[in-house]
Amino acid sequence: MNPRLAAARALAVVLSGKASLNSSLPDVLGKVDARDRGLTQELAFGTARWQPRLSGLAERLLQKPFKAADRDVEALLLVGLYQLFYTRIPPHAAIGETVGCAEKLKKPWAKGLLNAVLRNAQRDGEALLKELERDPVIRFAHPRWLQKSLKAHWPEQWEAICIANNLHPPMMLRVNHRQVERDTYLAELQEAGIEAFPCSHSRDGIRLAAACDVTQLPGFAEGRISVQDEAAQLAAGLLDLAPGQRVLDACCAPGGKTCHILEREPALAEVIALDLEPKRLQRVQENLNRLQLDAKLVAADARATDVWWDGEPFQRILLDAPCSATGVIRRHPDIKLARQADDIAPLATLQGEMLDALWPTLAVGGVLLYATCSVLPTENREVIEAFLTRTTGARELDLPKGFGVEQTHGRQLLPQDNGHDGFYYAKLIKVAAQPNGRQS
Repeated sequence: MNPRLAAARALAVVLSGKASLNSSLPDVLGKVDARDRGLTQELAFGTARWQPRLSGLAERLLQKPFKAADRDVEALLLVGLYQLFYTRIPPHAAIGETVGCAEKLKKPWAKGLLNAVLRNAQRDGEALLKELERDPVIRFAHPRWLQKSLKAHWPEQWEAICIANNLHPPMMLRVNHRQVERDTYLAELQEAGIEAFPCSHSRDGIRLAAACDVTQLPGFAEGRISVQDEAAQLAAGLLDLAPGQRVLDACCAPGGKTCHILEREPALAEVIALDLEPKRLQRVQENLNRLQLDAKLVAADARATDVWWDGEPFQRILLDAPCSATGVIRRHPDIKLARQADDIAPLATLQGEMLDALWPTLAVGGVLLYATCSVLPTENREVIEAFLTRTTGARELDLPKGFGVEQTHGRQLLPQDNGHDGFYYAKLIKVAAQPNGRQS
């Protein structure tokens, strides 16, 4: 399949509202021929990253908007505009190839329209964009609801957050301390001609100067290292793991944190890795196999404890809750297209329900670490504040001050250029059982 056509079809799925964060660009692009996947991903991800700017420009250039049935043509136009303004593809090639894809969409009527709009964009686009950039939505390439929310919650940092979201993310590694120390592995990377640096906050983290194929990394197949952002690597350390503990990793897929927990403390009594979708647990098992680790995988709704919990309390629980993923937009730019303002409140409700359901499974004296990859307080400190208000015997523990921004509850990491993703952590301890005698 033509990479431009594949990128447009993937984007059309998102634009039409038929995609979720569990069925996003990477899933759609996984069906593309391997020979074309690199270019297809660049076109799809790049177009999604700059979609608010490109859509604003397209709106000015079009005489009338596309019909719902022509989302594929709209997506194709955006891919063409992306090539003109954000790639080194020669304009004649970008226009010609994009127009040619209309035939393969079985919409030959669109060829003339695409050709005219793209040629007008080539001629007048730069001047139009300068004019349109008076609108911060266009200037920062974020949908209006999200830009307004960031500005309201982070009045001093919102512009930096938007800028970081539009950058290409750094590739970060996590060394497996069961097999190798970080300094040793950094020396191996240097010997292999791969420039790399130790992460600032994770003792296991390494940032590569340039992304590369994982097969080029020494010892990847043998499980010596994994790819994981620094912010996500903090979870295992914040859990204060110790021998003999029973640990639950709720919402565990794709398994990076599960594996890190097992790497950090080999003498745990048991690790339960729980996720809603059995298909996602396949990826968890693949990671465990490569790293030569073992955990019990369970496919269930974390809230349905009567279905999956055996009644034995956990000393540690990691709840990496489903969220808007607004802290990892640079890695998943289609979040800008798939998420809407009215998604946030239901997510916060779900997060509260999961906390309420899992709390009874935690032993007295046990610790629950709440995490999201969101930068929106609605899903973070507000969820924790509400939980603490309604939950007897729950207390908050202080987090180290070396990372993130201190909140009234927990700490918020914001996405950093050449640094970690956006992430949130709050740490809770159960100081007493409920009056009814249950562990909750």
